[in-house]
Amino acid sequence: MRIAVLKELAAGETRVAATPETVKKFIGLGAEVAVESGAGDHASIADADYSAAGAKVGTRADALKGANIILAVQGPDPKGLSGFADGAWLAAGLNPFGERARVDDYAKLGLEALAMEFMPRITRAQSMDILSSQANLAGYKAVLIAANAYGRAFPMMMTAAGTVSAAKAFVMGVGVAGLQAIATARRLGAQVSATDVRAATKEQILSLGAKPIFVETVAGIEGEGAGGYATEMSDEYKAAQAELVSSHIAKQDIVITTALIPGRPAPRLISDAQLATMRNGSVVVDMAAESGGNVEGSVAGETKKIHGVTVIGAQNIAALMPADTSALFSRNLFNFLSAFWDKEAGKPVLDEEIGNAVRLTQGGKVVNERLLG
Repeated sequence: MRIAVLKELAAGETRVAATPETVKKFIGLGAEVAVESGAGDHASIADADYSAAGAKVGTRADALKGANIILAVQGPDPKGLSGFADGAWLAAGLNPFGERARVDDYAKLGLEALAMEFMPRITRAQSMDILSSQANLAGYKAVLIAANAYGRAFPMMMTAAGTVSAAKAFVMGVGVAGLQAIATARRLGAQVSATDVRAATKEQILSLGAKPIFVETVAGIEGEGAGGYATEMSDEYKAAQAELVSSHIAKQDIVITTALIPGRPAPRLISDAQLATMRNGSVVVDMAAESGGNVEGSVAGETKKIHGVTVIGAQNIAALMPADTSALFSRNLFNFLSAFWDKEAGKPVLDEEIGNAVRLTQGGKVVNERLLG
């Protein structure tokens, strides 16, 4: 069983899919690990560190030669993949909806493509969930990005020259990223409030010492949506939420938006008119900018001034902390493969529940129901 770890070639991607820690663990399972030279450079992992862990370091062609499993952070360009074993697995964040044509190409190459972001949100798969591990750190970093762009202090400060008021921060969307954003903003001393379409998140918001802002006149989602994510809300709820947000957002200094719906454009949470009600110098970080944006006018990878408000279109925030995000991502991959490792076969054998959820291609065809429906 040969596992290949690829260097990321996508612009701005600094993470790596394996660390010396997980290399040692894979070898402990009986696998041989080959790492493309320079794969860990941006994550502060030298080739020598991989060699010391027992991996073979070489060119991409060297790493892929005879590989049974290919590990990556983002789905690699199919044109650069060759020499791997028949029916090899490719486990990575494959962006199946956004890169549908690439999925077809993986099928043509004979790869069994496994989309880690399709991991079901069930208890036994929590340690394999790349979306949660990366969103956790991204939520933390989003608040630091906002604090850096904000021209005032976050905490209240009592000085001989007078008092500096605490910043007011509003988090929209209380998933993994949102919860971490709340906690981080609180640690920095801001007055924090938060909202979500899922009524069940009220207790989570309160537990972190923040103020919940919820529509009370129209029913939201009582529990979780499909797969643990929020789902699309009724027009009635959207209208009521827009009215509530409009009155609240005008008083906020910092807004972090985190709302995503898998396979669909990010829901619009803040309109241009609502931005215009915020005071000059306020900051909005749109964590969903790459999926269309929660904020009108936000553009992924760009910082814009709109009505005097700094609107930051976040792009691959996880890549801004490659050492930690790589460590978590690589553990997700190891936890996934090791959970199904068959000692007698000397390789992982997926079960139906998780295997069918993450498997995009098999036998030269696209087989995932979410892509065929």
